[in-house]
Amino acid sequence: MKPIKAGSPVAEGPAAGSRTAAPHLDEPGAGRPGLDRRAVAAAAVTVVLWASAFVSIRSAGAEFGPGPLALGRLLAGTAVLGLICAVRREGLPPRAAWPGILVSGLVWFGVYMVVLNWGEQQVDAGTAAMVVNIGPLLVALLGGWLLREGFPRRLLAGMAVSFGGAVVVGLSMSGSGSSSIMGVLLCVAAAVSYATGVVAQKPALRHASALQVTTFGCAVGAVACLPFSGRLVTELADAPAGATLNMVYLGVFPTALAFTTWAYALARTSAGRMGATTYAVPALVVLMSWAALGEIPGTVTLAGGLLCLAGVAVSRGSRRRAAAPEPVPHVETVPSPDPGAARRSGTPSGTAPAPGRTGTVR
Repeated sequence: MKPIKAGSPVAEGPAAGSRTAAPHLDEPGAGRPGLDRRAVAAAAVTVVLWASAFVSIRSAGAEFGPGPLALGRLLAGTAVLGLICAVRREGLPPRAAWPGILVSGLVWFGVYMVVLNWGEQQVDAGTAAMVVNIGPLLVALLGGWLLREGFPRRLLAGMAVSFGGAVVVGLSMSGSGSSSIMGVLLCVAAAVSYATGVVAQKPALRHASALQVTTFGCAVGAVACLPFSGRLVTELADAPAGATLNMVYLGVFPTALAFTTWAYALARTSAGRMGATTYAVPALVVLMSWAALGEIPGTVTLAGGLLCLAGVAVSRGSRRRAAAPEPVPHVETVPSPDPGAARRSGTPSGTAPAPGRTGTVR
């Protein structure tokens, strides 16, 4: 059996009906030369589209309630993803993937979208993005609890900093009434839902494709939001075309496309590393919100949001890893010749061994 050479391409698809999980980028031997550029590009697409979602939700939320907007978005996303799955003949995910799909679909696609829509009716898009982006810290916290990864000091310190930032944001919004404080709390609930969804989705990607996990997770979220169908029909009849197009945009791009590119990248790296890519979302949201809606967080609110992000950065930081040891070359050893055997065979004991039988390094 020939050994696998370093740098050999890793198969992305299943072989003989099975799926092989791609190696994590932070595993030994998976340094920068093995960086999957397509995964990086997928993560970049996700960040830009999710940033635009905060602005679209804020705009469409003026015409649609939190539940109807989430249902319309999920129905549009499920329709597009279902069509792609049918064309690609993806089929149903394996049974082992369904627990993760059900949990992530219910909590991330369902609960997250409803509470985020609700929260953005109370606070501006930039503030919502900064608070929701404590999610990577919560991913690490849930990993320490559910996956028994422990609670490093950096994680606890980051939690303290982010909690302080959330308090600052809440206090800065208190002058706008209790509804704004409720909006901050709803955004925190959205962050918890996001973190839970990431932790649940990661194991499912070991058994099913990114497209399967996203499609059926989106469908689960849509089913969970069906109680809002009556209100959605009523509000669609009265909503202007721009708001309806915003809802369709949310379903096609930040949901169908961005969640698929997220799952594609997540299958090829760690949950913590992927969570760190969302650091850029709040800055993009503030710029987009200022350009499209004329909104920008106040100075104190902005400072509190930056504290939230600083806490995430502290929790995700790590000490510099020690350099990996140089690989030890394989040495084939050859037993010393038996002088007695040499005399019996008639070969002088000082005769050089045959070529290829030396003990040199290959």
